[in-house]
Amino acid sequence: MLSPDQLRSRITDYVDTVNSRDAKAIAALFTEDARQADPASNPPNIGRAAITAFFESSIGGSESWTFTAKAVHTCANKVAIDFEIALVTGGASMTIDGIEVFDVNEDGQFISVDAYWDESDLSFG
Repeated sequence: MLSPDQLRSRITDYVDTVNSRDAKAIAALFTEDARQADPASNPPNIGRAAITAFFESSIGGSESWTFTAKAVHTCANKVAIDFEIALVTGGASMTIDGIEVFDVNEDGQFISVDAYWDESDLSFG
């Protein structure tokens, strides 16, 4: 099992990679058969190809973004982050505040991630 410091390091890598806006690099942080749901109420994306497609669509639908992990909490092989993503789409600014919960394997790859946010977590301007 990874130590809390190793788990926090994986989140730092995730934040940096998400901010690179490279969908394939983001998906490479996940296991081949990983599950990702953003938000958790949506049907999950299963597997690296589906996760890549999700991020390609997100990147294509925005002009820029800054993803921040405001707080990181670890427990065993799980990590929960309090996140904020500020993005520009169609020339307008939008911010999403939420929580993501990750399961991480012994190699530091993400097995699953669920993002928790809804319309009340969106702000514009």
